[in-house]
Amino acid sequence: MVACFAAIGRARAQGSNVAVLFLTHGCVDAATMWPWERPRYLEVVARRRVESERAAGELGLAVAGRAARAARRLWRELSEAEREIRGAVAAFGIDQLWAPAFEGGNPDHDGASAIASRLAGEGLSVLEFAEYNLAGGKANSHRFPLPNGTETVLQLTPAEQAAKRRALALYASEARNLGYVGVSQEVLRPLPVYDYARPPHDGKLWYARFQWVPFPHPGVDFTRPEAVARSISDYLGHKA
Repeated sequence: MVACFAAIGRARAQGSNVAVLFLTHGCVDAATMWPWERPRYLEVVARRRVESERAAGELGLAVAGRAARAARRLWRELSEAEREIRGAVAAFGIDQLWAPAFEGGNPDHDGASAIASRLAGEGLSVLEFAEYNLAGGKANSHRFPLPNGTETVLQLTPAEQAAKRRALALYASEARNLGYVGVSQEVLRPLPVYDYARPPHDGKLWYARFQWVPFPHPGVDFTRPEAVARSISDYLGHKA
């Protein structure tokens, strides 16, 4: 949502109605948390919900729905998430879907991209927004790993940059994980046709960058890229 902050603001200024669908509540499941934090699980989830509500309010967005799904689960539950997306599209009369890019930043984002590709194949207009990736072995913010010439780059005005910083600051629970998100530009393009059985780019993916840690750590996503590719391939191999 915050990745396309300026794009949302500009679309609304032109008279568009924009709604957001939360496909996860943004927190890992209780079993992934440190044992001493688990008794606070519902409190942690409630805090994240409040943060997202404030961010949506800052953007003037309608909320098309909220899944009770934990983070790092979406890529495992693609068919269910597809039903949620289709329900929101129908209920809100959506004529264009905005999705996170297939860029290896987050396995849930890559799964959401695969769902969006199915709807794009049925004729729905779909735009993807780059957020963060590790293409070339370096942190990239708002840059696609593989540009194809169809990109639109939005250069944010000083006022938009300041507003985006305020929106990012609303996610206080994620403050230590958002320092890599730039505010100078946003980039989008029509969703390309991807081979989801392959990684989004060569080399290590963003979410796999700390998987060398030798013990389970809540802050490290130990999802294997090949497992994500297999889940997406299985999903796309079945009819809607």
